[in-house]
Amino acid sequence: SRRFCRERDQTRREPTFSIQEKMVEFGLVDEIIVPSCIIGLLAALAQFLIIRKISLDPEKQGLSTSLTSGEAPEKLVPEIYAKIMDGAIQFLKVEYAICTLFCLAFSLVIYFLVSWGTHSSTQGGLTAGAFLTGAFTSMLCGFLGMMIATYSNARTTLACAKKGYTEGFNTAFRGGSVMGYALCSLGVFVLWLLLTFYRTVYPEADDWEILFDCAAGYGLGGSTVAMFGRVGGGIYTKAADVGADLVGKVVAGLDEDDPNNPATIADNVGDNVGDIAGMGADLFGSFAESTCAALVIAAAAVEGSKHTLSAAGWDAMLFPVAISAAGIVICILCGFVATNVAPVKVEADIERVLKVQMVLTALLMLPVIYYLAVLLLPAHFRLEGVRLNEDGIQAEIHGTPFKAFICATMGCVGGLIIGLVTEYFTSHSFIPTRELASACKFGTAVNIIQGLALGYKSCIIPVFVLSSAIFVSFQLCDLYG
Repeated sequence: SRRFCRERDQTRREPTFSIQEKMVEFGLVDEIIVPSCIIGLLAALAQFLIIRKISLDPEKQGLSTSLTSGEAPEKLVPEIYAKIMDGAIQFLKVEYAICTLFCLAFSLVIYFLVSWGTHSSTQGGLTAGAFLTGAFTSMLCGFLGMMIATYSNARTTLACAKKGYTEGFNTAFRGGSVMGYALCSLGVFVLWLLLTFYRTVYPEADDWEILFDCAAGYGLGGSTVAMFGRVGGGIYTKAADVGADLVGKVVAGLDEDDPNNPATIADNVGDNVGDIAGMGADLFGSFAESTCAALVIAAAAVEGSKHTLSAAGWDAMLFPVAISAAGIVICILCGFVATNVAPVKVEADIERVLKVQMVLTALLMLPVIYYLAVLLLPAHFRLEGVRLNEDGIQAEIHGTPFKAFICATMGCVGGLIIGLVTEYFTSHSFIPTRELASACKFGTAVNIIQGLALGYKSCIIPVFVLSSAIFVSFQLCDLYG
């Protein structure tokens, strides 16, 4: 980073660790972030306890056992669940052991390179520490997501057999909620703890640019583990899936996921470690990267100006983290709507309930973002940007709470539009997917051509939405937007 190489950083004294410097006063933004994270973790625990009430014993569930006891499908659920759980845990143990060794070795590389580039061993140590913190938090999020997903899958099966769509959907939805609430709450809370500790090392606002540069290692650590989870787990998933299909369909002539095919267990294990544990780590990595990037840009010093976000105080600096924390509470409220206010009753309701969740959360976040912007950000502030004026000189970027709100709104509404467009082109309830299904009747060539055309067509609206959101945000607040 060019900020690392500034002469003022090279000549700045090394921070000392005294008792007085470690006393950090909590501000308004801390009072928003910490309770929101605690509420999210408690909500995850509450959802897990509800799922736990569903027993894996079919007799306790009152399920039909009209078949012979050894052949009843419900009797096989605990055995299959145990095998899938054991396989997923064993895979993650091996994967995370390798990932841990890599992260430890790479943290040493980060320490030496940052220390050499900044002439400060403190910055090198803090950056390496942030990297390891992000990496291990990402591992924890992926492991918890895989465990609760596997735990919920078997109970969702029994809930569907007992009470149909309502209980089955609620169980599956609560299982996903546990992963979502825990992942976001842990990610935000650990980041807040990290920043609070680093603030004891760099308590002065003039040093916060270095502070957030060091904290950027948090996002790098999350992305590193996400790479292992998505690539390693994804390769295993596809290998198990293709292997199960080849040995089952081609060799033995068995149906998809036939219980007589042992490779089916490996296929389901792959779905857990790749699509769930890998996705959990990937989501954490994306969140950590985007948040750390916003913090680094916000802390960038503007030469010749005192009206920066750093000068405005700690509350203004942590505005992006406050948005993520408030989003946890909004999602909890909207989740209650899906399971209690307007639950699923028939199969057709599933798509409607999920769509309501997506729209409702996006709409409720808008006034919350505006309130946080007015509450935390100063009325006017300067930002360091990359835009040049007509004379080729770096342009002055002036931000306001309303501009920051518009930038966040573009991302929130843009994500909603892309989600709705994706659902339109992939759901069987709409014409595109049905036309593609009809094309299969005319042969493989027509199916491939129609599928490619549909895929290209589905990208048009998202491209325009993304480009519009980026353009508006960049015009208003440059890179910070």
